[in-house]
Amino acid sequence: MKRNKLGLWLLTALVVGNMVGSGIFMLPRSLSAAASPAGVLLGWAVTGAGVLMLALVFGNLAIRKPELSGGPQIYAKALFKKSRTLSVLAGFMSSWGYWIGNIAGYVAVITTFASYLSIFFPVMNSKNVLFTVGAFELKAGNAVTFVICSVLLWGTHALILRGIESAGKFNFVATVAKVIGFFLFIVIALFAFQQSNIGPFVDTRTSGGETVGLLGQVNSAAVATLWAFIGIESAVVFASRAKKEGDVKKATILGLVISLIIYIGISILTMGLLTQSELQQSQNPLVDAISSILGSTGGNVLAIVGLISLIGSTVGWVLLSSEVPYQAAKQNVFFTSFTKVNEKGMPTVALWISNAIAQVLLLSTVSNSIASAFDFIIYVATLAYLVPYLISSVYQLKLGLTGETYENGKGRALDIVVAVLATVYSAWVVVAGTADIKTFLLGVAMIVSGIIFYPFLLRSLKGKKEEKDIKQSA
Repeated sequence: MKRNKLGLWLLTALVVGNMVGSGIFMLPRSLSAAASPAGVLLGWAVTGAGVLMLALVFGNLAIRKPELSGGPQIYAKALFKKSRTLSVLAGFMSSWGYWIGNIAGYVAVITTFASYLSIFFPVMNSKNVLFTVGAFELKAGNAVTFVICSVLLWGTHALILRGIESAGKFNFVATVAKVIGFFLFIVIALFAFQQSNIGPFVDTRTSGGETVGLLGQVNSAAVATLWAFIGIESAVVFASRAKKEGDVKKATILGLVISLIIYIGISILTMGLLTQSELQQSQNPLVDAISSILGSTGGNVLAIVGLISLIGSTVGWVLLSSEVPYQAAKQNVFFTSFTKVNEKGMPTVALWISNAIAQVLLLSTVSNSIASAFDFIIYVATLAYLVPYLISSVYQLKLGLTGETYENGKGRALDIVVAVLATVYSAWVVVAGTADIKTFLLGVAMIVSGIIFYPFLLRSLKGKKEEKDIKQSA
């Protein structure tokens, strides 16, 4: 029973691996532009506290509702359990949006991997035209990039088909390697830190021609840092594959602490290696920062750490993206065909369909029109990532207020307080993270677009029920 199960450290590696991806390399620049050092520190404090509440919510739900496995979006089903129709519809819509958003997310990780690899292989930037069809030109660099991205995608696919434990161990090795690399960066930066580079600890920033004070900077910094925590739910998604139920909560909190140390350490220390002006103008702040100490060799080593980081993130996100519809199908809120697994227990249909969609999106590396469409999907997928956090928090609050799963009342009051704080933070994240009403409405449209496939889901569930009735009567 314990074979092909994930222990505490493999679950923790999935959390850290999915949270610490490509975003860490540009985050110091984004934060420097958004806020002064004081604003950055306060922004991290707000985000860290909010995400800690979410981590506690995820951990509590994994223990109190172990039957609801598959990710935070699945709690939408349980919120409306009194109405079966509404329950299935809510579960399907949230799972649909979250699934599509995750696929777009790991395609972005794969294309980022290619951009880092091009540092070592200039041919990937070649502008030589291989052939032309009408207005379309296929350049050598784009063709090589497409092939490399496809190899990474399907290599990850083959690895995952070998079983959750094999994929988990690979992700663990990649995560350990990048954690060591980032901690070495932090140690080196500590010795080379120049306080004079930070400049005024409290200073103004400008946005849209207007001066932004400290409070506005904290808001901007908190919005920038919240993206660092996408993936905090990873252990919850794989709850049904954990060796112990309690490991899900431990892995979520442990993964959060490790990621926080890396993110805060790097974003703060980078400000002491480059001046604020250099940091805001840098196209690759971490590489520039380490190169200022160790030269080009240090920059190349960090680029290799980035490649390892992205490979690990690819494995983690592809795993997660196939697990989401698989678990949703087991909960009867997704197509029953997605429950099919191979002899290793891996969801083959979910994996093949997810990666087939990803392969189509990878055409963005060879076509500007497809690239624009892909950018649009990433843009509107924002809400699909954030809404499940709010759903989870509200569901935990509901459990606390109704007393469900709290037979002896132990811990109920504290869990209600945590749920309230997580709900407030999640609501703010949805509002702030979608930036404007256009992003919000387009995000809602993407989630609701699943309604097109809803009749097929009902037909699928009807067929499953009829098959079950036949077996029972036989």
